[in-house]
Amino acid sequence: MRILVYGAGNIGSLYAALLKEAGEDVSLLARGKRLDDIRERGILLEEFSSGKQTTTKVKTVACLDPGDAYDLVLVILPKNHVEEVLPILAQNRQTPSMMFFGNNAAGAGEMVEALGHARVLLGFPGAASVMHNDSIRYHILSQQEQPTTIGELEGSQSPRIKAIANTFRSAGFPVSICANMDAWLKTHAAEISPTANALYMVALNIHRLTRNHDALLLMLRAIREGYKVLSKIGVPITPKKHRLFQWLPEPLLLLLMRSMLENKTASIKLGHAVEARDEMKTLADEFRKLIRKAGIDTPSIDTLYRYLNEESEPVPDSDGLVK
Repeated sequence: MRILVYGAGNIGSLYAALLKEAGEDVSLLARGKRLDDIRERGILLEEFSSGKQTTTKVKTVACLDPGDAYDLVLVILPKNHVEEVLPILAQNRQTPSMMFFGNNAAGAGEMVEALGHARVLLGFPGAASVMHNDSIRYHILSQQEQPTTIGELEGSQSPRIKAIANTFRSAGFPVSICANMDAWLKTHAAEISPTANALYMVALNIHRLTRNHDALLLMLRAIREGYKVLSKIGVPITPKKHRLFQWLPEPLLLLLMRSMLENKTASIKLGHAVEARDEMKTLADEFRKLIRKAGIDTPSIDTLYRYLNEESEPVPDSDGLVK
């Protein structure tokens, strides 16, 4: 498969490298210093658990021209930068499939308007990555936790979505084809936005978050409020197993949250949220539009939203304000 990975951040570089290692014809679109670095040194990866380091040389391009032909363009950009590349993608009529691979609580409307319904696919990575020295330290998530998740807009098991799934699998990524990617992405936004904002509340310190009852409780309640918003506007919580979060008692959920945050992989799983405050602001604002549509009160979401402002004062380790 001839693939262009549009975006050379940590996740884009990871997918480009592993797809190339699996034998795919991959090009990576990068700019500036990142383009120079990849051309000079390749993509340096370090697997989180084993510490194994690899270097992969990948073809690079500085732009997508209207006449360039790929089987798939994999758009891996922060959500707040997607809109600006839509005109560039729209001018390229030679590529039949363009997958927007990342956070999105607003739906596929602007992508469809720019590119046409038939060319738009949605997806989300099943991997986490952060920069570590000169390498990208990464962790591939399991099938049970969060596989690479992709889908057609209408949810069909089309030949092309199956082919893309097999391509990812061949590169070592567990994959799930989702029948409702829009619901999956909105559910993810309902979860990651409060989690990121709770981290901002404690100055981006995961260890402090595990010890701060107020921040954890606000995070838990904000996620539940987000689920209520989605249910009110007819968006099913996806995947179904996440619906357990709606009825498990708070004390048990707090224990589970602490356990997840204390796991050694938490720092890498939450690394993007730590580094992408602007994108988290965009995602939170998209979700606030859903809140207004639902017309319900979301006090915990509203409280955490304030901490997106970098000038907000972090809370003390234990303040006992949330009951």
